[in-house]
Amino acid sequence: MRFVKYHALGNDYIVWDPAHAGKKLTPSRIRLLCHRNYGVGSDGVLLGPLESPDQDFSVRIFNPDGSEAEKSGNGLRIFSRYLWDQGMVQEDPFSIRTPGGTVTARVTKRGREVIIDMGRLSFDSTLIPVEGPPREVINETILVNGEELRFCAATIGNPHCVVLRNEVSPEDAKKWGPLIEIDPRFPNRTNVQFMKILDRRNIQIEIWERGAGYTLASGTSSSAAAGVARKLGLCDPRISVHMPGGTIRIAISSEFLISMSGPVTRIAEGTISQELFTQHLKQKV
Repeated sequence: MRFVKYHALGNDYIVWDPAHAGKKLTPSRIRLLCHRNYGVGSDGVLLGPLESPDQDFSVRIFNPDGSEAEKSGNGLRIFSRYLWDQGMVQEDPFSIRTPGGTVTARVTKRGREVIIDMGRLSFDSTLIPVEGPPREVINETILVNGEELRFCAATIGNPHCVVLRNEVSPEDAKKWGPLIEIDPRFPNRTNVQFMKILDRRNIQIEIWERGAGYTLASGTSSSAAAGVARKLGLCDPRISVHMPGGTIRIAISSEFLISMSGPVTRIAEGTISQELFTQHLKQKV
């Protein structure tokens, strides 16, 4: 059961290639793989490459709690790097199908940098989704633990709630993120970003990720936050998104098509012991 592990600005994923892994992934096995004491430890698992009838490749993305994510920008950059390392792609663009839509990827700088065309960002409440009448979810308020927070919501294939703040911190993300994630107005739960505008070309965010918790970096979170900053007229079309794990560069078209660029680092590869799944499956991990 071979695996490869990468990180994209501290957001780490295990690539579980069906051609080499030989074990079916289940929610309990995913939780064990991702657990930082019982397993390898990661922010998620990428299952692929899978066959796709209409695209070059297909991948499924799993959170460390065993739930499936529609899309992950960092996960897609990591998956693209894995395809490069396996000799499956060169520098020409290629397509990847995800449950959250198809993206186009290109690997550059000998695999160290990956550019992803993420698709169109939408603020439509019916697509995100957000409860209430059909609308663009812009400059609304949410009451959390007695404090009123201003937010915008968006989707880039998965749901996001961007909270605007004068200052951001890991403590605030960990304090409010879990409560906003499960707020009833978000029927599919939501990823949460706490955003500070630095200037016309730079923003800073702290991230609480649905199904994963506090996260050092996120590609879809960067896309959503940059898109919100642009939608509000606070930033230019090219935005650097600064996170605890590093910086992602986002370009936004007039139709809110998002292009994301950032680094990927290979950490390790190895084999999973059969003992992992036989000894700990009975434990609540």
